[in-house]
Amino acid sequence: MTNEAVFTGVKVLDVASFIAGPAAATVLSDFGADVIKVEPPGAGDPQRRLALVPPNPRAHANYAWHQTNRNKRGMAVDLKSSDGTRILERLVKWADVLITNYPHAARERLHLTYGEVAEWNPLIIYADLTGFGNAGPDAALPGFDITAYWARSGLLAATRDAGAPPTLPVAGSGDYASAMGLYSAIVTGLYFRERTGRGTCVGTSLLAQGVWATGMLVSGALAGGQFYGLHDRENPSNPLINTYATADGRWLMLVVFLPHWPRLANAIGRPELLSDPRFTDPRAIAENAHALTDILDRAFAAQPLAYWKQVLGRARVSYGTIQTPEEAAGDPQLRATDIVVPIEGVDDLDSTISSPITMLASPKVPPRRAPRLGEHNDEVLAELGFSPGEIAGFRSEGVIPPPATQEPQ
Repeated sequence: MTNEAVFTGVKVLDVASFIAGPAAATVLSDFGADVIKVEPPGAGDPQRRLALVPPNPRAHANYAWHQTNRNKRGMAVDLKSSDGTRILERLVKWADVLITNYPHAARERLHLTYGEVAEWNPLIIYADLTGFGNAGPDAALPGFDITAYWARSGLLAATRDAGAPPTLPVAGSGDYASAMGLYSAIVTGLYFRERTGRGTCVGTSLLAQGVWATGMLVSGALAGGQFYGLHDRENPSNPLINTYATADGRWLMLVVFLPHWPRLANAIGRPELLSDPRFTDPRAIAENAHALTDILDRAFAAQPLAYWKQVLGRARVSYGTIQTPEEAAGDPQLRATDIVVPIEGVDDLDSTISSPITMLASPKVPPRRAPRLGEHNDEVLAELGFSPGEIAGFRSEGVIPPPATQEPQ
C-alpha cells in the first residue's frame, strides 16, 4: 500500500451543477485529485440549497452540499463575460479532466463545448453528462434524475406494488448512481489517454443509466418477454421473494431460492410444507402463491424481529431487515467498512458518506468541508498566472465576487 492517493496530481475542473456531475468529481477527489469547482456568482450551484427543498431532511448542516462537493477548491466566475472566458481558458489548459452537465445551448454561450475546450487543451478528458443523450429528438430536453433516470427508463413504473400509483423516488438516488457511471467514463478516458497520448470526450446520460438499472426488465421487453405485472405482496409471483411483517411491526425482505426452501420451512417450524404438493416445485409454488404467502405472513407475524434474526441467521436463510434511513445512518456495518466516514470543518456535521469504491493499494483522502462560494478565487487565479492587479480588475468588473464571507456549513 502506498501513502499517496492514486489520483494525486490529476487536475479536475468541475463546471457542473446539482448532483451527478459534481459527485463524479467528488469520487476523483476522494482518491486525491485536485478538483476546482466553478460556480456562477450570486447564488452559485443550486445544489447549495437542495437540502432545504422538501421532502429532504431538515438539518442545521448543509449535509447534501458537503457530500457532493467535499475536498474541492471553489471558484465563482461569470463565464458569460469576456474576462470569464479568459479565466476559463486557463483553467481548461490547467486541467486533465473537465466535467459539465450544462445544457447544450449554455455550453455554446459559455465556450464550454467539447470542440472549443479541445482547441485550448487537446489532451483533456471532457466528461459530458446529459439528461437524454446528445442525439435524437429529446437531446435538448432538460433532465433530472426523477424524470430521465426514473420516469423515462421504466424504473419508476415498475417500482411499486399492484394498485398503487407511481411514487416519488428518493431525491438524488438516480443522480448518485449516474455519478458512478460518469466516474467510470472518466477513468476509461484517462486510461485511453495513457495508452494513446490523446484526449477525448466521454460521457453518459441519466436516461442511459436508468435503463441500465432497469436492465432486467428492459432487456426482457427487447426479447419479447411475457411480464408478470406489478408486484402484489399478498399474491406475488414468487412468495419466497417477498416482504413480511414481524410481530413488532418491522419488515423483512425475504430472498429464498428453491434449493433453500427446506431451510425456511424448518426455520418457521413447518417442515410438513416440504411434502405439501402445493409447494414442491416452482410451478406449484407459483400456482399457490397466495396460500404460501398467507402461511408465511402468519408465521412471521407470530414473533418479533429479534427472534427472526436469530432463527433465520442460524438456518442460513437470506433476508434483509428493511431499515429506515435513520437506522441505516446508525448501522455499525457502515462505519466498520468506511461507508460512513468523519468529515472535518463542518458545524453540526461529524460524518458523511464515502464514495462506494475502495482500493487496497491506495488510501482515500480524509473528507473536508466543501468550499464557500468563490472561497479560492484569489488562490487559483494566482496559480493560473493572473497578477494581483488583474484579479482586482476582475473583482471590480463583477467577473468574480468579493472575497468569500463566512456562511453556514
